[in-house]
Amino acid sequence: MRCGKGRSPLGSGVTKMAAEEKKEELERNSIKEKARLRLREFDVGDRFSHLPLARAAVLLPLMVRAGKLHLLLTVRSMQLRRSPGEVCFPGGKSEATDKDEIDTALREAKEEVGLQLEKVEVVCRLVPGIDKMNYLVTPVVGFIEDTFQPTPNPDEVSNVFVMPLEYFVKPLNYQTVPYKTSSGYHGRMHSFTYDDPEHKMSFRIWGLTAHFAVFLALVIFRRRPTFEIDYDLDSLISSSENYFMNLYASVYERKKSNI
Repeated sequence: MRCGKGRSPLGSGVTKMAAEEKKEELERNSIKEKARLRLREFDVGDRFSHLPLARAAVLLPLMVRAGKLHLLLTVRSMQLRRSPGEVCFPGGKSEATDKDEIDTALREAKEEVGLQLEKVEVVCRLVPGIDKMNYLVTPVVGFIEDTFQPTPNPDEVSNVFVMPLEYFVKPLNYQTVPYKTSSGYHGRMHSFTYDDPEHKMSFRIWGLTAHFAVFLALVIFRRRPTFEIDYDLDSLISSSENYFMNLYASVYERKKSNI
């Protein structure tokens, strides 16, 4: 009596697992490609690099996790003199050896969390901001793998965490803080509190870090947030650039008045 050939349960399980992994990979690639196309519309390149301010850059590291876009952020070491314990993106001041803001952001990310340059797919540079020290800070957006294991430099970084990008348009815990510069410029500062299930900790994201994260979410999701913003969503490119130039004019006038 001949026995028919049966499929091994183990082989069937492996095939099913491979099919699921392939499906997840296709989904990841689709999410990334949609984000890439949108981000490239907003790439400012070196358009603002000529402005007469000291320069800095930060990396906004995007990853796809559980079918959604996430951002990696760091917590500054308590040993640092400037803004100890605050949440920020990997980044810092430009150095003479940096070719541009992309070089600065990648170098700093490697120094702070061990992110290798070749592991980052740089997508674009977005409209810059100006920090409280009057540095021109350029946000560089890049994709990294969700398997990345950070190795924080304890002299600079005390913690690293990942949170959904969507939180920056639909937060559970949000406050807005109005502010006014010495030259009379009015604006609002976003402040988010995120309860991280992985670390069982709450993190506060505010100031320029929150500003960049909100703008990134607006660019990618094209969705009106649950809070007020300073941009016209129907003309986000021009309104974001106008917002920045008004801020720059305020800072520039203040610098001239102090000479």
